[in-house]
Parts: sequence; structure tokens; C-alpha cells
Amino acid sequence: MSATPFGSFLLDERIAVGGTAEVYLARPARPGTGLPDRLVIKRLLPHFVSDVEGRSMFQREARLHVAVTHENVVEVFHAGEDDKGEPYLAMEYIDGVDGYRLLRRLRQSGERLPVGVAVHIAREVLRALDSVHSAMDPTRGKPLGIVHRDVSPSNIYLSVDGGVKLGDFGIARSTTRTTLRSEAGQILKGKFAYLSPEQVAGELSDHRADLFSLAVVLSEMLLNEQLFPGAGQLAILLAIRDCNIDALAAIRDRLPDGLYEVLARALARDPEARYQTAAALHAALGPFSADAETARTEVAARVRWVRSSTSTDGFVAIRESVRAMRAAASNTAPPPTPEVPVEVDDGYEGDDYEGKTEEYAMLPSFVLTADGTRHGPWTFARLMEALATGQISRGDKVDYVGRGFAPVEEIDEFARFLPAATATTSSLTGPGAPDVVDGVSPEALLTILTRVLARRETGVLFAEKGGGAGPAQGKKELYFVDGRLHHVASSNASELLGEYLVRRNKLEREELDLALAVLPRYGGRMGDTLISMGLVGAVDVFRAIREQGRDRVADLFAWNAGTLQFYSGQTAPHVEFPLDLELSALMLAGLEAARPGDLPLESYRARLDRGLGPAAASGSHASLQEYAWPPIVARTRALVTQPRPLREVLKAAARAGGLTVGDVLRACEILLAAGVIAWE
Repeated sequence: MSATPFGSFLLDERIAVGGTAEVYLARPARPGTGLPDRLVIKRLLPHFVSDVEGRSMFQREARLHVAVTHENVVEVFHAGEDDKGEPYLAMEYIDGVDGYRLLRRLRQSGERLPVGVAVHIAREVLRALDSVHSAMDPTRGKPLGIVHRDVSPSNIYLSVDGGVKLGDFGIARSTTRTTLRSEAGQILKGKFAYLSPEQVAGELSDHRADLFSLAVVLSEMLLNEQLFPGAGQLAILLAIRDCNIDALAAIRDRLPDGLYEVLARALARDPEARYQTAAALHAALGPFSADAETARTEVAARVRWVRSSTSTDGFVAIRESVRAMRAAASNTAPPPTPEVPVEVDDGYEGDDYEGKTEEYAMLPSFVLTADGTRHGPWTFARLMEALATGQISRGDKVDYVGRGFAPVEEIDEFARFLPAATATTSSLTGPGAPDVVDGVSPEALLTILTRVLARRETGVLFAEKGGGAGPAQGKKELYFVDGRLHHVASSNASELLGEYLVRRNKLEREELDLALAVLPRYGGRMGDTLISMGLVGAVDVFRAIREQGRDRVADLFAWNAGTLQFYSGQTAPHVEFPLDLELSALMLAGLEAARPGDLPLESYRARLDRGLGPAAASGSHASLQEYAWPPIVARTRALVTQPRPLREVLKAAARAGGLTVGDVLRACEILLAAGVIAWE
């Protein structure tokens, strides 16, 4: 095959292609350039060359990668554009394999890396990360604050001489070039099995996220399987969010004494509890590493072993494929079951989607509610909506796809979607006398939520909109576990996940209709359905579910009439996706929904000259004196360390910058409800 000219290089062979770029094995077109005979050229895919955002991302990668020079980082020789204006990177060629290929081969063979060698590889990557995180801007002489954001096996390169290098800065960012506000809203593009909890949740992240990811990679090398496995992508993301490292704990006895403890700290959910720098984690892993010479020899041998097995792997894959096809051909297909197509207008015309709904067609279902009313025929999607919004509750009977009427709680497909037996969205009748009864208002909600937070309570809050003798206009159930929001049920169909994603422009209406048609295939789980169909990414669904829970609570703050009943000690129902949300952040979001912008100022004008000061720690709220409040609340509290008029608090916040009048007043409302500050 002849080489393809590209600027001052000759492209010999394409060796990789990604979402936005392709990588070629190349060589200089002319001798005497000072470049090695073999190198790698990374260039944008043709359809991204004229894309402004694509070029910008590529140029950012080049700028950040060039800024880092270290023996454990893939070297960039040159970044520029060819004679047609196409950007490229000329990089070091690593003669070897990446970590993904090594781990795959180890799993296929049922082998593991020696612990000391795995730790050595991790420490070499940490040396690279230390260089990345401490890189300086050559023009301004200030730290760039680079965060790699994609520390994963496929970006760790192992050479035939035993070297270890970190590469691919495609989604790296510089904290000095990104505002905190914009970072929180960015779409995460890293490999989600290696993300940190804060990245998964869409919260602010820094270099400590890279250290978490590296600890995940090391754990995988020790386990010979992924640290965070799951039945689906959402399950993996939940395991990451909760830092479920049970798999690592299971092999603790075969690890050197102390190594598990180091990894457990590196994998802490709270970034403040982890090792704070790559150098610190590198030092902590030192006692468990093989000596450098032994480790390099072992790595080199493993690289040669993986490369020599490539052709064998291909033959085995072909053989297994043929065997599977023969087995499928020998089976007799069962006779088709008569079905009634689901009536869904999917909005598509032509042949592209022909037969999509028929493929998953189901018999219709009927519902008989406790008052004797019969509903139907209903599709599976309509049944799921009725369950989610409380139109169907315990005791109601369902004739599910012709199986005959049975109580909904006895039908496996639906039982897990029902709220706890002690409560239902169709009624505010709870288990005995409620602990708190109040009307719906921001003040009442703050009182209840700060109580739950201070006491780390488990319980349920029933909210009914409208109140009085007339019909309810809406119902919500808020379940708490250990002082955090566990689940929110709502009778509002517009708050279902699919509708929420449509409103957020993450999903088209036609795509939602199609997902509803195939919902039965995924057991009624809308999130899993959307992910499996490729309509919405796993991380986007994960974040949307959390944001949906937050918005359901925020909407409650905006109700202008209704009833609240709180029952302490009530166990939360099992849900597929426990929210596990901080109540303090929900309070801020709720107050913003009820009184947006600087609107709170109107209700505080008469109290601007009244003094505010620290409250004495007492009673059940004493624990909130040391609580880690969100930044807006924490900064406001710091302005009230001594008694001073509210007007002076607002002036001090304006001088400090970063807080609006509305921010300060909403934070004061929370701190007053929490008993952290008080009126003089």
C-alpha cells in the first residue's frame, strides 16, 4: 500500500479511529527533520474539519498536550495545520499495546498481573498525572490546572521495552480556562466506568477525579474484572456514585496488608477524603510496588505475549461465531403468539422504522380500580404512567395482557414500581398520627427539611396541592433515608422521565413515542430503554433522573396552597434508582423556584436594619452548626459570624462579589430555619 502525503508527512496506515479523530502510523516526508522515523499523526475526521466546535476541541487538546513534557506522557513533537488548513498532532509512536488489550487478554486467559507489577504501572501513570496536574502556562508562568478526565486502560500505553505512558488529552480541560459555572453543565465524554462520583453526578470536579479514575484502573488490574460491574449502564453509574467497592473488599485477604486501605481512601466518595495529589498517592502505593527493573521486564514480556496472541484471538472469535450460527440454525423457532399491535403514532414515515412497534407488540391490558371503575384497553406504557402517577395503587386489579384480573401488587412486572405499603399517592392516609402537619409554604418545607437533615431521619413527607374539601390538584411523596432524599413520587404525568427529557431537549417527541412502544422489553424501565435504544447516553439519563428529582422538590416550594404531613421512621420503598440527594441543595433550588432572582428582597425590606447573628448551638439542630453547607450558604454564613444588620450583610456580600442579593437572602432563610443564625 502506497503512503498518502499529508503536509510534511507520509501516512502509511490508519491504526485507530475515534468519535472525532483518526490516527495514522506515519513518517517524515523528508529526512533531516529531527523527528523519529516512525511517529503517529492524529487528524480530525473529514466531517469535523469545517466544524468550529470540533476544531476548537482539537486545538485545545493540542495546546494542553504540548504543555506537558514527561517521560511517562506520550510526547507531542508538533501541533499545526497542513497546507490545506487541516489541524493535526504529530506524536510519539508507542511500539506496544494499550492497557485495555492487556486486561482483555488476561481475562481471556484467566490470569492476573502480579500485584507488584500492577502497582508499578499505576505509579508510573501517577508520575504522568503529577506532571499533567502541575503543568505551567509557558507564557504567563502560572499553573494551567489541567485535568485529564479520561484516565482509563485504553489511554495507558505499554511498550515492548516495559515503559508506561499516559496519552490522549482529547477531553482534558484547564481549570484556568473554564469557569466553575460552565464546568458544571458540560457534557461528560469520558468512559463512564472510570468516572469519579462527582463527574457522574455532574458536580464540579478537579484533578482528584483523575486520581479516583487511576485507582479504579488499578483495582481492575488486581481484580481482573471491572470494579463497578452492573446489569446495565445505569447500575454501573449508581455503583460509582455510591462508591460500592464490595468487589475489592472480597479480595482483601489476598492483597498485601495495607493495600486495600490505600485503595479505599483513593476511592472515597468525597474528594476531600482522598489523597489530594498524584504524588501523595504515588508515595502511598510505594511499599506495594515491584522494583522498577523487575516490573519493566514483566511488562515487556506481557506486551509481547499480548501481541503474539492477536491472530489466535481472531481465529477463536471466528470459530465461536460459526459455532453460534450453527446452533441457532439447528433450533426450531416456536410458533408465533397472536398479538395486538401497540397503538403508537411514532411520527416516522417511510421504511426506516417500519415494523418497530410491531416487533414489541403486546396484548392490551385493563384496570379495575377499588371504586369499581373499569379502564382500558391500555398499553403497557399507559399502565406504567398510571403506576408512576398514582392512578393505580395497591388493591386495584389489573388484567395484564390477558392473564386475568389480579391485585397490582401481586403482578411481578408492576409490584416494584409501587410506593411503600404505608403510603400511596392516591391518599394522604399514613401510618398513625403524623409527626408534623402543616400547610404548604416555603417556610414549612424548610422547617421539615432542616429537621430531617439535622436528625438524619428516615421518613416520608406527603404533600397534597390545593387542600380543603375540593379535589386534590396534585400529590407528591418525598422519601428520606438517613437525612437524604431517597425518592420522589408524583401524580403529575408531565414529571415522568420521558416527558422531562423532551422538555429539556434531550429527546425528541417521536423518539419518546418509539421508546414507549418498546418499554415492555426493558421491564418498564424508561432509563434503560432509552440507553439501550441509543436515544440518550447513560450519563445524560443518570443526571436527568437526579435533576428530575430535584425539580420535583423545587416545584413543591412553588405551590401556593396545600397540605403537608410528615411521618418519621417510615421505611422508603425499593426503587431502581435511589436519588441520594443532599437536602441543603434542594432547599436552595426550591427557594429559587418559589422566589427567583432578587424577588426575596421585597419581603425583607422592612427588616433590612434588623440585626442577624450566630445562634447558640442547642437542641436537635446543634449538628447543623458544623454541617458542610453548599458554597452560597457557607459564604453567607461567613458574613454573619458577628451580629450585624441585614443591610450590612448584603453590602459585605456585594463587596466580596459572587453573590446576588437573592442568593444571600435565600441562604439566610435556610440558616434561620436550621438554627445556625438568628435575628437579634
